[in-house]
Parts: sequence; C-alpha cells; structure tokens
Amino acid sequence: MAGFIQKGAKNILQKNPNDVVFLSALRTPVTRAKKGGFKDAYDHELLAHVLKATLAANPNLDPNFINDIQIGTVLSELGGSKAGRMAACHVGYPETAAFQTVNRACSSGLAAITGIAHSIAVGQIDVGIGGGMESMTRNYGSRAIPTQLWDELRESPVKDAKDCIMSMGITAENVAERYGVSRADQDAFAARSHQKAAKAQKEGLFDKEIVPVTTRWHPNPEAPETTEEITVTKDDGIRPSSSPESLAKMKPAFKPDGTATAGNSSQVSDGAAAALMMRRSTASALGLEKDIIGKWAGTQVVGCKPDEMGIGPALAIPKLLDYTGVSKDEVGVWEINEAFASQAIHCVRTLGIDEGLVNPKGGAIALGHPLGATGARQLAALLPELKRQGREMGVISMCIGTGMGMASLIVRE
Repeated sequence: MAGFIQKGAKNILQKNPNDVVFLSALRTPVTRAKKGGFKDAYDHELLAHVLKATLAANPNLDPNFINDIQIGTVLSELGGSKAGRMAACHVGYPETAAFQTVNRACSSGLAAITGIAHSIAVGQIDVGIGGGMESMTRNYGSRAIPTQLWDELRESPVKDAKDCIMSMGITAENVAERYGVSRADQDAFAARSHQKAAKAQKEGLFDKEIVPVTTRWHPNPEAPETTEEITVTKDDGIRPSSSPESLAKMKPAFKPDGTATAGNSSQVSDGAAAALMMRRSTASALGLEKDIIGKWAGTQVVGCKPDEMGIGPALAIPKLLDYTGVSKDEVGVWEINEAFASQAIHCVRTLGIDEGLVNPKGGAIALGHPLGATGARQLAALLPELKRQGREMGVISMCIGTGMGMASLIVRE
C-alpha cells in the first residue's frame, strides 16, 4: 500500500501536514444537451467560467502558485487539451501552470482530481486544480463509439473485447436481467432522484456549489444569426412532477422488451466543474488553512465485464474501503452516479447501503451526466452536503464505460 495513504477512520480524520486538501469545489449548472441553457456553448467555455470562479473564490491565493491543472473530458476533439489550455490562460492562469486533459470515460473528472491528488501526495507539485468539462450537445454521437477499428478487434473472438463497444443502454438491460432489477423499481428510483433534486433546488442547496454562466443562446436553430445573451444559474433537467406512474408510461429506449427508458437513465448533458487542491502544509504556509473545506483520502479503480459495466461501483467501493481501512458504516454520504437506475439500484443493494444516504440531492437521472465533468460535479455536491448533515466522510463512485468502477473517499474539514 502506498505510504501516503493513512489507514483507518481514526487516522484519516486526523489532520496531517501531508494531507491533500480542497479549498474550493465549484461547478456550472448542468443543462440538457441540445435543449438546455448551454446548447450553444462550448465545453472549454464552461471550463473557463469555472476556472475563473475558482480564482475568485480563493482571492488570497496567488495564481502563480498553481502548478498543474488536470481536466476530465471524454468526447472533445483532440481531448480538448488545446482549447482547455487556452481557456486557462484566457481567464488568468499563468503560463507556468501546466495543463492536461484526462479521459477515463465516465470517471474522467474523478480521475483528474485523483491525478492532482497523487501529484501532491508524492511531492511532485504543491498546488493544483482537478476537474472536468463536457459538451454532449456538440460532441455526443459518433465520438462516443469508435467507427474506425482495427479489423482484428472488430472480428475478435474475445467477447470482452467486442463488448467494449456495446451500447451502454444494453449493458443496463443486462444488469437488470441478471440481477433482478424490475422496471417498477427503476422508475421508483428515478422518480426519487428527481424529487430529491427538486427539493434541494427549491431549498437553495445547490447555490453555493454553482457558478452562474452568461453565454449565448440561439432561439431559432434555423436562424443562427439571431443570438440572445442569457445567464444560466440552475440545473435545467430536474422534473419536479416525475412520479413512478408518469415514468411507467415511457417506452423502453434500448430494446423492445427492455426496462431502461429515457426516464430512468441519466440525462445527456453539458457542464463543467473544478476543485482547488493543495498540500495542507502548503495551505498553512500560505495562510490559507482556514479556507480548507475537505480532503482527499484515497481512490481505487477496478475492472469488470464490459457487458455489465454498471456494476463497477459494487466492486470499486469495497476495494476502496479495504484500501483505506474505513468501514461502510463510517461513511455518512454516498455519491454514486446514476448512469442507469438498474445499475445504481443493483450497486446499492449489493453493498447493503441505506438508500437514504445515497445522492441526497439527487443524481444523474435528475441532474444529468456530462461525462467528463460528473466526478467533479459529485465532489462539488458532496462537500457542502457533508457539512450540512454534520457527517465526516463521504464516498464518490461511478461505473465506467468498457467495464470499470472508480471510488474515492472524501473527508469534510
């Protein structure tokens, strides 16, 4: 086990000079692809807003201390690295701050945060930013599944190899069939996600984590020269009126006799998020210790069968708990991505988690799943929720396309 990971809740909850800590975790609103507030925005435009807001939220930090920026993104051309680097420079980050995009599919945002955490933990850098961005409006489609493949892969006799490009919807159907998750249970779970998110939005629980974004809007797609300026302040995919009964009327989306629908699956979305991270001793030296809001306490990732990729959290979370020496009962809040209701339900059941502790402000079924940004969005949701509930530790986890799961342990300051 790596020496920089403290093991056991008692040790993890102690403050150590080498801790990797968070000083802010912010996100844009998440909006519906092709229909929502960011349908005419760029992924790197959203990133620029959240990176600028990160500087504004940390006015006592000289940007010249920021060593590296890692941003998760899945569908952008060339990984979005050039446009992302441009966005960072544009909003005031010095040329000395390195930049990298990260692509581990649905966990890309969490992978980027983990990458910065590892760099800080081993002494490679002192200060960094981890986050994610995605415009599924602009890039979802042919970039989601490769169309140009080496013939040996296309015709591979190895089932797992071919299953890596299986439709995610079919993997959700496989999980439902293999693990006995009914359509009624999926619709009920999806309705609860919308209801929790609607309640949280009404009560202003998202306000501290969301950065308002002013952008352009083309009201008439057939007349793109007609442009309005709008300011997006809220997630726009939440449907307060969703109920098991209304969702039960929706047709299967991926197979005629299936149970996964557009209503009990995650929404295709646009958004960005970013977290400022540093070593605790660095925060102390810079006079920023009072600004610490939490710390990263470890990450684990594991592979699984590609044709049931949704079970990933059920495998990654036990590995994380074993790695950190933390018991399931010591975790106060669980942010488990709702790629599909079937897989989220299966993971919660398999892990034996109280569903009341899972996604208390709703999940991706209600809020959306902007692929590269989701892990960082979950962090932005988790930290204030831990504080609100007076809980000490939380876990972020998600399934990953091609068959993987990832999980991180986060501690409230």
